[in-house]
This record gives sequence, structure tokens and C-alpha cells, in this order.
Amino acid sequence: MAIYSMSNFKRILLAFLVLSASTAFAYLPQNRRPDERKDRTEKLLAAMTLDEKIGQLIVPATVGMFLNQESDSFQEIRRNIKEFHVGGYHLLGDTSTLHEPVGVALLVNRMQEAAKVPLFITADFEGGVGWRFRGATRLPRAMAMGATSNPEMAYQAGRVTALEARALGVNVNFYPVVDVNNNASNPVINIRSFGGDPERVSEMARAYIRGSQEAGVMATAKHFPGHGDTSVDSHLELPVIDVDRKRLDAVELPPFRAAVAEGVGGVMSAHIALPRIETENLPATLSEKMLTGVLREELRFEGVIFTDAMAMRGIAAHFTEEEAAVRAVKAGADVVLYPPSVEKAFFALKRAVASGLITEARIDESVRRILAAKLRLRLDSNRFAEIDKLDRILGNTEHRRVARQIIETAITLVRDKRGVLPLKLTAEQKVLYITLVDSGTNWRENAPGSAFHARLTERHAATTSVYVSDRTSPGEYELIRKLAALADVVIVGAFIRTSAYKGSIGLSQSQIDLLRHLSALEKPFVLVLYGSPYLLSFVPELPVYILAYEYYPAAEEAALAAVLGEIEFKGRLPVELPGFYEIGHRAAGARPASGTK
Repeated sequence: MAIYSMSNFKRILLAFLVLSASTAFAYLPQNRRPDERKDRTEKLLAAMTLDEKIGQLIVPATVGMFLNQESDSFQEIRRNIKEFHVGGYHLLGDTSTLHEPVGVALLVNRMQEAAKVPLFITADFEGGVGWRFRGATRLPRAMAMGATSNPEMAYQAGRVTALEARALGVNVNFYPVVDVNNNASNPVINIRSFGGDPERVSEMARAYIRGSQEAGVMATAKHFPGHGDTSVDSHLELPVIDVDRKRLDAVELPPFRAAVAEGVGGVMSAHIALPRIETENLPATLSEKMLTGVLREELRFEGVIFTDAMAMRGIAAHFTEEEAAVRAVKAGADVVLYPPSVEKAFFALKRAVASGLITEARIDESVRRILAAKLRLRLDSNRFAEIDKLDRILGNTEHRRVARQIIETAITLVRDKRGVLPLKLTAEQKVLYITLVDSGTNWRENAPGSAFHARLTERHAATTSVYVSDRTSPGEYELIRKLAALADVVIVGAFIRTSAYKGSIGLSQSQIDLLRHLSALEKPFVLVLYGSPYLLSFVPELPVYILAYEYYPAAEEAALAAVLGEIEFKGRLPVELPGFYEIGHRAAGARPASGTK
């Protein structure tokens, strides 16, 4: 008789293998070979109940923040881990604030202590750990890296992010975005992409993946098969990419092929429809043709396939929670990420196995990949956050130097028609600095324009500052025009964000009219654009056009240094500005002033 048919022995064996938080994988040597990892994976899989296997396929989400263990929120987390055996937890960011990392690390450790099998702890660290948590290193996102034209920058970004993530207890980063951003109206990818050239995106993605995984964090290439050519946010509705397979092979798929060749550990699916390829009109996340046929069989990806968040309306508006979870797994997904209800997803998958709609062998395939990935990440011996090291690793001098080097190298001078750069201001000149934002709300990292204005005032006291938002009145616009007429130099910092659930990208007509008015003034006028690089399509008259790509204090400081000639403009366009400039363009001139770096 096979020993695994003996229920008492099986329970004893399982208890022995996964009794405590630190022993689930503990006895495997650190220098294990691939065949040892495979053997260990099979032993773990054989000892798991069906419920435990199904749980591994579900990764819910919680805001990464301090939680008291008696709070309702933590009790829900504990229930999901203990009763539904979830395979991990995704740390969401907060739309209103950056949370302290010590509280996050403590939460991660409490979750890991509750788990028999170590958890994937996942996060979207697209702008470094500092993009989510206070005090960590804030790095530029991918388009700024693309503007440097230097894969070493992407490698260093991946490495720094991974070192800080692992100290925090995060072992999977849902980055890099390998979508080719070739749609200027894309409201949700945009600066999250390395650019519009498939070859350059591939090169930068491989470097980032290498930096991340060498430092111990699984990288995730997203959003398969490519979310760059959309004008719709899949958080709000289902985008349609109306291209044929030839075009997909030429533009969208090459970066995913490159990521697979680099050994990327994870791929995240996109909630997008491809009606000329997926004839059933299913989103890629639920398409067996895309996930199994293309990603698994054609691209030969052997790692973990994560769905994008199943709470997004690109899925949730068209399928029930239960149907979506079952369809995703049938299609080939290994992890159902952030389902609206863990309980509903769990029991839907369990019913699907009981009815034969999904075989237990199919569940085993995914669990096998998940367990193997956790072993590769060495979660057997190192699943916890290193709380005592956080203040030495997060935001340290070397990491901040890397971040500063990337953003300073990225600042791109696209146009200087009047040859006004670098600005050489005399003490007598009056400068008007205008901060122009797409919306006056939800700026959680800093007050836009404040860093640029503070540093400019330090260098030039005769500076007046005004703020223009979607709430600026007609009377205020008229006053700004009068101030501009009195000034000797006008500088505008325009902030156009790319973000989920925003739904559009751009400025109001009143803001565009103001920029056109300022462009016609016969005096030095400089525009620095933070965020989406495509404003020139709406205001082609702009005489000076500078791209910083990002919107956080270091980006503003780097842009000011370049405007004043303290550093050189080194960046090149990573995307096409349709009708104006090709990928790789940068304007000539504007060298640093003598005596500066």
C-alpha cells in the first residue's frame, strides 16, 4: 500500500513538514541543485490536501500598513491564511499617504508566521520601494530609465529595488512593465513603460529583471500580451487591441520573449481583448489561447503566471467572481490575484475540481510552479522582513545616489527654439514660476512644483510663484496673464499624471489656452513637463519643451539643475512624439555653464 493513502500518516507527515513558520522548507540545503529543488517540490506537493493546493492559487491584497493583531483587518488576513491557505498576500499602496516601512515589515512577519507554506509577498514597486513606503528609495519609473538609453540604469534600479524590497519582506515585484507604449492617449501605461521601441524595451527589461532577480526578488513582466496600444484603462473597462497576430509578433510580444529568455520568474496577464486573435472575445487573462497557447507553448515560459487584479472592472464588469477565477485557471493562470472575495474564488475552484471542469492534475501544475518559485526565492530559510536592518538598507546613501543618477541622466531637452537655455538669471530679473497640474487632488508624494520652486528661490530670490489647477477661475487666469506680462522670465512646471482609475490624460482647455498665450510672449519661456510626455501634440507652439517623465521632488530638482546649466541634458526621447520627433531625438545645445558638472 502506498503510504500516501494512509490518512493518519499523511496528516503526521504534513504536520512534520509544515508545523511551524520556520520549518516548512527548512531542511533543504542552501546550495541545493535544481534536481534537489524538484524533489523537494514534489514531496511538498504530495503532502498537501486539495484545499491547501487550491489556496496556493489565490493571492489576496491588503494595504501595506501597521495593523493591530486584534483588528478586524488582521483577523480577515489570518482567516484567509489559516482557513483558505492562500499562497501569498499583495501589499497595496494607499492613495492618500505613504506608510512607514516598520509597520509594513511587522505586518509581513505576522502574516508569514501564520502561514504553513511561506507566502509570496507581492508589491508594485514600479518607482522603487519609496514609491509606496516612506523613507525608502524613490526611483524613476521605466520611461525615465528608457530616456537614459543605458541598460545599466535599469539593472541598478532593479537591484536597488530588490534589496530594499527583500529587507521589507517582499519577495515578488510586479515589475517591469514591458508593454511598448505606442499610443499617446494611453492613460494607464505611459511613463510606466520603457518606451515605444520594442527592441529598446526588451533590452531595458532584461537588465531590470537581471538586477532584481540577482538580488533575490522575483521580477514580473507585465501586462501580457501587451497593454501599450490602448486608450482605455483596464481598471475601469475592458480595452480592445484591434491588431492581428503579425503585428502582435512585431511589436507587443518581443519584450515578453526577451523577458522569458532572461529567465523572468513571473508574467502578469492583461485584462485586454484581442478580437482578431482571440475569436471568443475573451480577455487575455481568461484566454487559454493566449496564456497556454502563446505564453506557455510558443514562448516556452515555465514560471508563474499571475493574473492582473481580478477586482479591476476590465474583468469584474463582465464576469462573476466565481466564473472569472475558474476561467483564469482553466486558461493557464497559476495565481488568481486580488479576487474581490477570497472565499468565493476558493469555493468556485473547489467546485470546479469536484465537477471535473478543472482536474486536480491541472491544479497540481500550478502549485508545482508556485512551490518551485518559493524555493528559488529561498523562502524556506528567509521568508521574514529584516526589521533590524531596515534603517541601514532603505534609503541608504548608495541607493539614493543611484536614483539621483538615473533621473539626472533622463532629463530630456526636446526643443529650445529660441536658444534660451541654460537660463542665466541676473539678480534684477523678475521670474514667474507657474505650477500647472492636471488636478489639484491626490498628490501623495509631495506638493507638485514645491521642490523646483524652493530650489529656484534659493538661487534667485526675485521669483513669484502661482498655482494653476482644474479649479482655477477665469479671473485667476487673467491675473496670471498680467503677472506674465510683468515678468522677465516665465517658467512652467506642468504635471500630467499617469495613474489607475484616472481614465484620461491631459489638461483642461483653459490650461492649454494659457500655455499658448505664454508661448507667444516675446521673452524667455521654459516648460518642464512631468509625467506624460505627449503635451506637444496639444500645444505645438511651445518654444522650449523639457521632459522629466516623473513627478516627485528629485525629478524637479534634476530638471531645475538642467534648466540652469548645472548639469547637462543627457536624455533622449524613448517614445515618438507623433508629427514632431522620432524616438531617440534630443535637441542640440544647452550645455552646462562653465564650472558646473
